[in-house]
Amino acid sequence: MATTLTEKSTTAAHDTAQQMVLSILVALSFTHFLNDTLQSLIPAMYPVLKGSLKLNFSQVGLITLTFQMSASLLQPLVGFYTDKKPQPYSLAIGMGFTLLGLVSLSMSHSFPMVLLSVGLVGIGSAVFHPEASRLAYMASGGKHGMAQSLFQVGGNAGSSLGPLLAAAVIVPFGQFHVIWFSVAALLAIVVMLNISKWYMNNTHRIKPKKVAHQTHQPTLSTTRVVVSLLILLVLIFSKYFYMASMTSYYTFYLIDRFHISVQSAQVYLFIFLFSVAAGTFIGGPVGDRIGRKYVIWISILGVAPFSLLLPHASLLWTAVLSVFIGVILSSAFSAILVYAQELVPGKVGMIAGLFFGLAFGMAGVGSALLGRLADATSIAYVYEVCAYLPLIGLLTGFLPSLEKKR
Repeated sequence: MATTLTEKSTTAAHDTAQQMVLSILVALSFTHFLNDTLQSLIPAMYPVLKGSLKLNFSQVGLITLTFQMSASLLQPLVGFYTDKKPQPYSLAIGMGFTLLGLVSLSMSHSFPMVLLSVGLVGIGSAVFHPEASRLAYMASGGKHGMAQSLFQVGGNAGSSLGPLLAAAVIVPFGQFHVIWFSVAALLAIVVMLNISKWYMNNTHRIKPKKVAHQTHQPTLSTTRVVVSLLILLVLIFSKYFYMASMTSYYTFYLIDRFHISVQSAQVYLFIFLFSVAAGTFIGGPVGDRIGRKYVIWISILGVAPFSLLLPHASLLWTAVLSVFIGVILSSAFSAILVYAQELVPGKVGMIAGLFFGLAFGMAGVGSALLGRLADATSIAYVYEVCAYLPLIGLLTGFLPSLEKKR
């Protein structure tokens, strides 16, 4: 009888622990939702800023470059530092920078002030993503792909909401109304403070480097690991250069080619970004089951037929093709990130910071370069060039299959 009661108590404790882990993953996904909702307001405001400050496409690209580079350069450093010294309250501190950036952006009436404001938002992102990704890893219970996808889907859902919020609040009422979104930043800080308490009590869930090496390290040479990481970074370049063309210039492309209003273009951007959010959750769980290499194959190379058709489609078919592109392409990042973390075990934060940072950096550089290209040629020509980027996914064939190596 005593044994039965003990077993029941153990089972109950295990169930409670599993619920707590799920609650942390949901809370992380929610804070990622709020964080990326606020970040997505920046590109959604481009038509407003371009008109009020009389900017050209090159300056629009510089705004994205400033935001993305302030995030990308710091993220690997944050991840490297917190791998050695975890900082449970860093999430709330990072959101504090985002809050300052939003307030500053609402009152920015010059191009340099806009750059400073988006830079502050970028710093907030640099602190948030590596630590939040580490927490998702800690709370995964071994299902790293699914945990990372759940974390990512919150961010992509938030990104999709930005254009709608901009169309409903900022376009009709003006730039200053960005300040109302500081309420969301304050809510995120409250949730993050609660997550930090769990973080402090569960740092043991990240295995020491030696144990992780013995448990998960595939039998690959250092050269093969480095080459594989380089291939993954090139694939990130392909994905985020193409994503930059969509997030920064899709509204301008629709307005230029189909002569629709700014608010209508924001709705079409929402459709694309919502499809990105919907497809995000696919990559992680499917990768847990069939192998991440196959997901990477499908998610990058599989976009090519749709991206090649997009510049030649009508408005209706442009919207339809954007949905396919968003769903397929969005499944790549979770699979790539977890694949990289398995290549270099024991460095969860550093790898997360490196790949999130590169994703932001590539988006920023891509946006700046594509802006210059649009000024030199046309916005339509940008999409004709970018259509070929997913073909870089052919490099996936050179990645080792880690499932066979274990």
